[in-house]
Amino acid sequence: MHNLVSYNQLAGSYEEELTTARKLAFTELEHEARSMGANAVVGIDLDYQVIGDKGSMLMVSISGTAVKTTPL
Repeated sequence: MHNLVSYNQLAGSYEEELTTARKLAFTELEHEARSMGANAVVGIDLDYQVIGDKGSMLMVSISGTAVKTTPL
């Protein structure tokens, strides 16, 4: 039972870090788009990649096309 609890705690911590990284990536994407005069981003691609000698780091990358929309 101890291993299960440890695994659940580790998985929960890992999931929290992923959520934080994802939110930061979206915030930076929004900031960059607004700095270019855009009011929307389309075609968003979010990727996760494990990097480091022993897979000890996770890289989150995001891209999309900044656009300026107008009401119809």
